[in-house]
Amino acid sequence: MGYHPITPFGRTAEAVLTSLRARSQPSDSPCALDKWQLLRELTVARKSFDLSDRDITLLQALLSFHPDAKLDAAKSLVIHPSNETICARAGGMASSTMRRHLARLVEAGLLVRRDSPNGKRYARRVGGEKIAFGFDLSPLLHRAGEITERAEEARDLEARTRALRETASLLRRDLAALADLGRLEAPDGPWDAFSDLARLTARQLRRKLDLETLEQIARELRTAVARATGFFDVETAEMSSSDARNEQHQQSSSKEYLDSEQHHRDAEETLVEAPEQIEEQSLDAEKSAAPPPPLRLVLGTCSEIAVFTPDPIQDWNGLVRAADKIRPMTGISDSAWHDAKAAMGPEQASATLCAMLQRFSEIRNPGGYLRHLTKKAREGTFSSTRMVMALERRAA
Repeated sequence: MGYHPITPFGRTAEAVLTSLRARSQPSDSPCALDKWQLLRELTVARKSFDLSDRDITLLQALLSFHPDAKLDAAKSLVIHPSNETICARAGGMASSTMRRHLARLVEAGLLVRRDSPNGKRYARRVGGEKIAFGFDLSPLLHRAGEITERAEEARDLEARTRALRETASLLRRDLAALADLGRLEAPDGPWDAFSDLARLTARQLRRKLDLETLEQIARELRTAVARATGFFDVETAEMSSSDARNEQHQQSSSKEYLDSEQHHRDAEETLVEAPEQIEEQSLDAEKSAAPPPPLRLVLGTCSEIAVFTPDPIQDWNGLVRAADKIRPMTGISDSAWHDAKAAMGPEQASATLCAMLQRFSEIRNPGGYLRHLTKKAREGTFSSTRMVMALERRAA
C-alpha cells in the first residue's frame, strides 16, 4: 500500500494533527531501544505528557503486542490487536475506558493510527511485503530523547521536593521544641503562636504539596525559628570566638583559673570529710537544675562527641556514659566533673561537655571553665540549652 490516509476512518483530521507532527520530527533515536525501559522512563515523565496511570497501563498492554523486546526503526512497529484483546491485556479494562485512554495516547503524540480503508486492524502481504493496519509505535522511538530528558527533569523535581519536605519537617519539629522550651525559659514569648504554626504545618505536610508551596512553608518556618531563638538569652560572652572577648573572659576569671588546683584539693578534702553532705547537696541541685536541651538538638549541633564514640548515641543514658568516658581526655579533674554533675544534673553536664568539645580549641583551661559554669549553675544563671543554641546559631 503506497498511501497512508490523512483522515483516519470515521474521524476528523484534527484528531491526528498531533500524531502527524510527531511523525514529521527527525528521529532522535536511530538505534533500537528497549521498549520496557522506554516505558519506565515515560512512567516517570507521565505528568509532563499529561498522562495518567491508566494511560500508562494501556500503553504497557499495547507494547506487549510487539513481538520484540526492542523498538527498531528498521522493522515494522505497527501492532493490530482487537479491542477485546487489548482490554484483556489491560487487566479487564472496559471497552469505553480503553478507547478514552487510547485517544489520550494519540493526542499526546505517542501513538499513530494506521487505519485500513474499512477501519479494521489487520495485516496482509502484498507482493511479498507485509502491510499492517493498527497502531504505530514509532513515535515512542522518535521521541525517546525527549522522554528521557523529561524523566530526568521529573526525577530532579522529585528529589528537590523530597529534600524540601524533609527540611520543612525538621524546621517544624525545631519550632515545636523551641516553643516547649520557651515556656520554661522565657514565658513572656509568643510560644502559643509558634506552637499553632507548628501544628498547622504538620497538618499541611500530610498532603502532597508542590515545590512552590513547600518553599513558602520553609520560609515561614525559618523566620519563626529565628524569632523563637532570639527570645533566649544566649551565653555570647562564654561562647564568643573573638580574641577580645576571650581576653576579657580570661581577665575576669583569671583568679579562678589560677586557683583551680587549690579548689581541686579543697574539693577532694571535702569529699573525704563529709560524703553525706556532698550527696545531699547533689540531690538538692538536681531537683533545682534547669531542664537539659533536647537530645536531638545536642547531637545535631555538637558533632564532635560522635568522633569519640564508636556506637551511635540513642538516648540520654548513652550520652552520659559517653561523657563520663571522654571527660578524662579533656583534662577535667574528677572533682570538677563531680561538682558539675551535682550542680547541673548528669544530662545537662553531659550536654555542657559536648558544647565544650565543639569549641575545645578556644578554651584555655577546660577544668577552670567548667568550674566557672558550675558556679553559675548553682546560682541559677547558667543553662546548657543556651550554650548549645549559641553554637547552633553560630553554625547557621
